[in-house]
Amino acid sequence: MAKFSRTWWGDRFIQALEEFTDENRLKRGRSYARGGKVKSFSIKENCVSARVRGSVNPYFGVYKEPTYNIEIEIKSIAKTKWKQAIDKLSSKASVVSRLLLNEVPENIEDTFSELGLNLLPHSRGDFKTSCSCPDYANPCKHIAGVYYLVASQLDQNPFLLFELRGLSKTELQEKLAVSPLGKALSSELDTQEISVEISTSFYSKLEKRTINEKPNLKEFWLGKKRLPQTIEVASTSGVSGILVKKQGDYPAFWDRDNSFIEAMEELYERVKTKNQDLM
Repeated sequence: MAKFSRTWWGDRFIQALEEFTDENRLKRGRSYARGGKVKSFSIKENCVSARVRGSVNPYFGVYKEPTYNIEIEIKSIAKTKWKQAIDKLSSKASVVSRLLLNEVPENIEDTFSELGLNLLPHSRGDFKTSCSCPDYANPCKHIAGVYYLVASQLDQNPFLLFELRGLSKTELQEKLAVSPLGKALSSELDTQEISVEISTSFYSKLEKRTINEKPNLKEFWLGKKRLPQTIEVASTSGVSGILVKKQGDYPAFWDRDNSFIEAMEELYERVKTKNQDLM
């Protein structure tokens, strides 16, 4: 069974729709989306356009498969309100850092709620929809099917949440980057990466050294200095994840259902703790 969303933001989008949309309509929409009924689908700013194949129904005189045109317009947040939201987002280090690293924090909606705004759909008033089918209900099953495709697009681009509300990802990150917290993080992100040097061998080259003094047997086996009785445990050092987090949760090369960042964090943790028991 196809799953339309594998991320929290896609799931939240569907959950928000379920709060004010008829359950039966959504079920029929899911079957339409899964059945490949959507012939074309595009998103431009806060508008979604699609062409969906209808059903043959001789009872209603439909003997040839029809094609219906769907238009969905999501209510934009006013520019003055966006300024307030960005000022609020800019004051939170954890939010700024994740947004600049192409992540959308799970609690992002809390920041908007503090201002009386909503990033996710909140009510029927957030949508202006139309379908050329004869169904009088809104949303019809064709519109509901497109809703699920929007949720699937959110998996690939979580910043679509912002774009559907009237603010592009580029504009959002540019405004966050000029804030005090954004400048501090941006300077770290803009640092030049160390170039990789090609090595001809995995092992260190051997060097010959001339020994002028002849060591005695005691120094040979025990050394000149006595070893300490106790060994201090090395303090744990964190591994910078900036390069990994730049890729986001689901980069183009990552085709698994789990988050790429979470997988790398687990790998780092295993590497750090692998030989601790030998100390």
